[in-house]
Amino acid sequence: MKVLVTGGCGFIGSALVRRILRTTDWSVVTLDKLGYAAEPRALEEARDHPRHRLVVGDIGDGALLRRVFAEHRPQAVVHLAAESHVDRSIDGPEAFLATNVVGTFRLLETTLDHWRRLVEPERGRFRFHHVSTDEVFGALGPDDPPFRESTAYDPRSPYAASKAASDHLVRAWGHTYGLPVLVSHASNNYGPWQFPEKLIPLALAKALAGEPIPLYGRGDQVRDWLHVEDHAAALLEILRRGRPGATYLVGARAERTNLELVRTLCAILDELLPDSPHRPHARLVTFVADRPGHDRRYAIDPSRLEGELGWRPARTLEEGLRATVRWYLDHRAWLAELRARYDGRRLGLGRGAEGRP
Repeated sequence: MKVLVTGGCGFIGSALVRRILRTTDWSVVTLDKLGYAAEPRALEEARDHPRHRLVVGDIGDGALLRRVFAEHRPQAVVHLAAESHVDRSIDGPEAFLATNVVGTFRLLETTLDHWRRLVEPERGRFRFHHVSTDEVFGALGPDDPPFRESTAYDPRSPYAASKAASDHLVRAWGHTYGLPVLVSHASNNYGPWQFPEKLIPLALAKALAGEPIPLYGRGDQVRDWLHVEDHAAALLEILRRGRPGATYLVGARAERTNLELVRTLCAILDELLPDSPHRPHARLVTFVADRPGHDRRYAIDPSRLEGELGWRPARTLEEGLRATVRWYLDHRAWLAELRARYDGRRLGLGRGAEGRP
């Protein structure tokens, strides 16, 4: 099996590439344009791996895509390449339309041409797995049931709208042209190598520096948190055994408000850094003006994934957060390097309350 992973140097993509190389005998071609949030060091173990190739390029480049498919002839595609930060989409939506909508269209067109040229049994085994987000479903009330595969779309931000559009394109290519597609929607991800504009690494970076930890509004937004390694395991199972044309929701049933989450992180830091001059770290929490159109609650019902494919998260939220804090403590130099590179442009501005696919 040879898999093309778009966005494979990103936070979730790199976790999937690592898992494929560690747990299967498959080959992986990583396609990534190495934008600001990509981190090639997350694929250090794959750098000289005989079953891995890195191709630097943009999914919007049709000529490049045709060359990649012609040279590597993938037997599956996992599409993770996306602009994914909500605040950036509010400030500049055009890049989100270019990558998430037009880029997905270019990839679908190239994939369809490649798939039509395959012969059986390769054609029947081929899969196109599109990785989406729970944000396309809009917001939930405090007592609403979690999102399900049948939940109607109601995107509220330019980011969510661009992902919704890409989802519709993928399903249309499956329905109209017969391309064997899979779609998955995940809740907020966290874990190692996450770019520090997102809530958890941003909060840890601020706390370690003794700086205010910004939370939107009152910090009462509710999110369903999923460790990135558990997400990667789910993606691999969906690719292996998912039904073509089916949609799967991936979540860990771990809802927390942003304030609860950050206070948990601060408590773990207090325990692991007893000599820190910033203890108790929770005193650094600072509330900032909410962003426009901020959805109050997301939650995922992963029953189909659990029932059909037997997937379950391997760790509780508490276990995952503790391991994540330890990882960032062990990688403080990396965190400081990124903050130094990007502060003044995006980081440290009270931005980044999400961990999107």
